[in-house]
Amino acid sequence: MEINVGKIPFDLDFHPSRSLVASGLITGYLHLYSYAANTQPQRLLEIPVHAESCRCVRFVDDGRMLLTGSPDCSIIATDVETGAENARLENAHEAAVNRLINLTENTIASGDDVGCIKVWDIRQRSCCNSFEEHTDYISDMTFAADSLTLFGTSGDGTLSVCSLQKNKVLVQSEFSEDEPLSVVIMKNGRKVICGTQNGVLLLYSWGHFQDCSDRFTGLQSNSVDALLKLDEERVITGSENGIISLVGILPNRIIQPIAEHSEYPVERLAFSHDRKYLGSISHDKMLKIWDMDDLLEGSGNLPTGYSMEAGSDGDSDEMDEDVKPSKSSRASKRRKGNKANSSKKATNSFFADM
Repeated sequence: MEINVGKIPFDLDFHPSRSLVASGLITGYLHLYSYAANTQPQRLLEIPVHAESCRCVRFVDDGRMLLTGSPDCSIIATDVETGAENARLENAHEAAVNRLINLTENTIASGDDVGCIKVWDIRQRSCCNSFEEHTDYISDMTFAADSLTLFGTSGDGTLSVCSLQKNKVLVQSEFSEDEPLSVVIMKNGRKVICGTQNGVLLLYSWGHFQDCSDRFTGLQSNSVDALLKLDEERVITGSENGIISLVGILPNRIIQPIAEHSEYPVERLAFSHDRKYLGSISHDKMLKIWDMDDLLEGSGNLPTGYSMEAGSDGDSDEMDEDVKPSKSSRASKRRKGNKANSSKKATNSFFADM
């Protein structure tokens, strides 16, 4: 299934229980579509939610609301059924909001263009945690629910490990020339994998986050803009050359191209609620919905030209909690727009009307 959204999409998310998919566009518009097998997806909503680009979108509140973030520094809640604006936080961050992810049933996290990560409690209708260790844009985040640990990657070349229980950054990795753009947790919580600007996959062992334990260079120089965990040993990657690949990380290192976006960069990947479909968006202005059975059965049909190499590996179950090495920063290569004006208005009324 293919949807031409008309402009470059920056993010997508699937409804947690229904056959709905949402996308945020460079124009500031929010699109919502219904989809079904062997039929063309139908557009249900097309709403100008932000004056600037809509960089991130997430379903919350059991799919009743859509949250969006923008370079205008706002986060907006939109009703899925009516398209009406339910809540608006004009100054959620002091810089462009770049990422949104779901954490627990009642919390979400947002990241901005100057490296700040905030955690929002829906029940308390407030910002309950703020982490400001990074010095450049937040490229991605992921969450380990069992330990209430939030991982963030940044344009400053580091990975941060944030404890929601202790409300502090437990450790920040050393600066890496392979700028991390995407992150997932694998191997039953024992490994954290980062996709990078240079096409390298960085493997971190749990408890040893200051430096990666292994580097997987089989994707050559194509940046890994999107990572999606398929199972405990395999990820799906989206790269700047438009190729979507199935990559075996542990124990067998394989790369199988499974889909493509006409040589345009793949911006985001997501699974449908039942994991029957993979959604992808790209700078070709397309939102594609792939049948996972077809992708896995036909994997390897595209030419690769990839090489593979790997370094040493290791495992650990201990958490290195307090060491924070010195940070290095550099200019972002991938920031998607100008920063909006900073503001310091209160941020505790966002969810008041939800």
